[in-house]
Amino acid sequence: MSWSIAQVARMSNVTSRTLRHYADIGLLPPAYIGGNGYRYYEREQLLLLQEILVLRELGLGLDVIGKTLSGEQDRLDALRRHHRRLLAERDRFDRLAHTVAKSIEELEGGEENMPAEQLFEGFDNSQYEDEVRERWGQTEAYAERQRRVAAMTKDDAARIQAEQVAIEVALAELLAAGVPSSDARTLDVVDRHYRWMSNFWTPNREAYIGIANMYVDDPRFTAHYDERAPGLAGYLRDAIMVYAESRL
Repeated sequence: MSWSIAQVARMSNVTSRTLRHYADIGLLPPAYIGGNGYRYYEREQLLLLQEILVLRELGLGLDVIGKTLSGEQDRLDALRRHHRRLLAERDRFDRLAHTVAKSIEELEGGEENMPAEQLFEGFDNSQYEDEVRERWGQTEAYAERQRRVAAMTKDDAARIQAEQVAIEVALAELLAAGVPSSDARTLDVVDRHYRWMSNFWTPNREAYIGIANMYVDDPRFTAHYDERAPGLAGYLRDAIMVYAESRL
């Protein structure tokens, strides 16, 4: 049995344009192209699309997904590994939801009864740290990050979170006003972003540029910034590129 690209798009909630892009980059070629020029997919391609979407949900970029799929010897074993990761993510989000619920309870009650270290239960930046460390090194910087986070108080965490929101809002306003990403006003906000990031670790020029690319290459980051304002992830990436070259 085969399905047209339009049918696959409807059942998977993936646009036909995206499916064509997956084919163009060799990630998901159709089973065949009919005499009418339409692309058709069989069950093997549907299972492959399912795996691609699972890996996207796990936060992998298309280039990494391509390498992952090309290196697989056993599809069933790979799906089992993905399943374990999804279960782990589910458990982590359960812990994170519990942490947020406790914070809401505390704020509603007007009392500080939650130990500071519990404010960060459920947060897991290791997936990002490992990727950044693999690409740009800075092992000592990561050790420093661990020390800084361990020393943070509840007030520190609130201040850092508030600054993050303020930076994103300021960037979104500049983007909406049509201010170029290379404008001095934008770079001043990026400077705040760099100093905000330095609460955790201080990236060098290469690492900061790499992080900028991750904002558009990694759907986790793109979704976060573009939820604030469409196109914000790319705007921040472009501004960081200019900032890194001119001020770092």
